[in-house]
Amino acid sequence: MRVKGSSQKPKPQPAVETHESIEAQVAAFLKSGGEIQQIAKGVSGQSLTPSRHITISKK
Repeated sequence: MRVKGSSQKPKPQPAVETHESIEAQVAAFLKSGGEIQQIAKGVSGQSLTPSRHITISKK
């Protein structure tokens, strides 16, 4: 049986957010002059750029 050495990276702490902490962050953001935009349903954040697919064909 092999014992794990200390060369392994420690696991990061799990992300723990509560409704209250998120609400407090949003309130602080708005109080500092931040603005929240409502985005319509179905709108993507991806820009429409040409496809980068490569077509390989035999000539």
